[in-house]
Amino acid sequence: MPTPDAALNAARNLVTTLAGTLRAELVETHISWVLLAPDTAYKIKKPVHLPFVDYRSLPARRHFCEEEVRLNRRLAPGLYLGVTRITGTPASPVIDGAGPVQEYAVRMRRFPPGALFSERIAAGTLDKQDVDQLAALLADFHERAPRATAVDGFSSADQRRRIALAALEGARPLTGDAALSALQTWLAAEADTLAPLWTSRLALGHVRECHGDLHLANVVRLDDHVAAFDGIEFDPALRWIDIIDDAAFVVMDLAAHQRQDLCFRFLNAWLDRTGEHAGLPALRFAVVYRALVRAQVAHLRSPGSAAARRYLATALAWAQPGQPGLTIMHGLPGSGKTYVSQRLLEQEGAIRLRSDVERKRLYGLHMLDDSHARGLDLYGTDATARTYTQLLRAARTALRAGYPVILDAAFAHRIQRTQAHALAQELGVPFSIVHCEAPIAVLRERLLARRGDASEANVTVLEDLRKLAEPLSCEEGCFVRAMAPDDSV
Repeated sequence: MPTPDAALNAARNLVTTLAGTLRAELVETHISWVLLAPDTAYKIKKPVHLPFVDYRSLPARRHFCEEEVRLNRRLAPGLYLGVTRITGTPASPVIDGAGPVQEYAVRMRRFPPGALFSERIAAGTLDKQDVDQLAALLADFHERAPRATAVDGFSSADQRRRIALAALEGARPLTGDAALSALQTWLAAEADTLAPLWTSRLALGHVRECHGDLHLANVVRLDDHVAAFDGIEFDPALRWIDIIDDAAFVVMDLAAHQRQDLCFRFLNAWLDRTGEHAGLPALRFAVVYRALVRAQVAHLRSPGSAAARRYLATALAWAQPGQPGLTIMHGLPGSGKTYVSQRLLEQEGAIRLRSDVERKRLYGLHMLDDSHARGLDLYGTDATARTYTQLLRAARTALRAGYPVILDAAFAHRIQRTQAHALAQELGVPFSIVHCEAPIAVLRERLLARRGDASEANVTVLEDLRKLAEPLSCEEGCFVRAMAPDDSV
């Protein structure tokens, strides 16, 4: 058997020769070579043995090529074309030809330059539609993903603590003593606090077979849709994770690129679809851990680089206490509450809870499902009372986790507003009201024209609520926020 260095050199020579034959650009990572031909990319695994991967044998490299295709077809079926045999001889390799197999490669469709989310955000072309499509893609994927159990040994509290501290150790060259000590203390304390929640979420099925490496350079726009590729195939423990940890990678990278607007737009869109608000106390830890991982990777590629320091700064920022506060929207259906609250959540980095979405979730419906087709009346007294109870319950969780919260609901009755104010007082957080209004003719027109939205409030609901609505009192007026002109409808 050749020595590891000899095997690596022989494989490198084979790949270099093949690149010349295919007239392909050769890109090298620490565990792979990628050949970029005009329309196709070939990813060949290096015969290396590292702490997290063992690719030394040809059968192992074949297995992990097959695993990579299987796993990544879940989120990028149009990209992953299959596993290719590299045959011929070391001096004259060919793709899927005669002769013994020299190597195996993952064969992928090549996408155009500038399509990666990392490239688009650097160019200033990553837009809200991109982020919304990614949130929908991942939410649907997470819902379908196979679920782990405690006996599988994935994502235990001890494992989470260990890998986070290991990531911090990997970022040690970037940190001063004070920052290192502060992060060590914070990670250990948070791990102790979160251990019961992590254990509970594992038992409840929130640990699933995820992507595992959702930074922006692994997300791409293809024609009219978004795809995520290059998920983790070589270590099951890195992909069998809590779904909120998977989503946290996107949150972290958008935050690291200083796009709070897109960061919280993505997070809220994902939460609207998944209802994973109970996992919010674990989000901050997940973001810090992911930022430390990317800091370490960036430092290995380019010691002390701006990217490495940017990720470290993100870890330090998310390890700081949050600034929670509770804002409630107020206004009749069609008055612009959702439009204004969307602007607010992007500006302030807030968690928004929509009554239209949570109302449906209580009855087992997805946000865009038609309740009338199911024979349900979601705007009756009992349904509305249940909805507001759920809004306050989820708001309590998010506020305790340190996030500003916006409750997007009509809050037409004084008792509903009083209960929200009481929650803010109980938790010692600021409270405010955003009032939205429009002429009744405009409200009717908007409701009649509404399509493709979670809200099913129609003109009948509007008229019923209008008759029963209680205006803001003078005391409540003290909490009304003055909005900037561009926040109006």
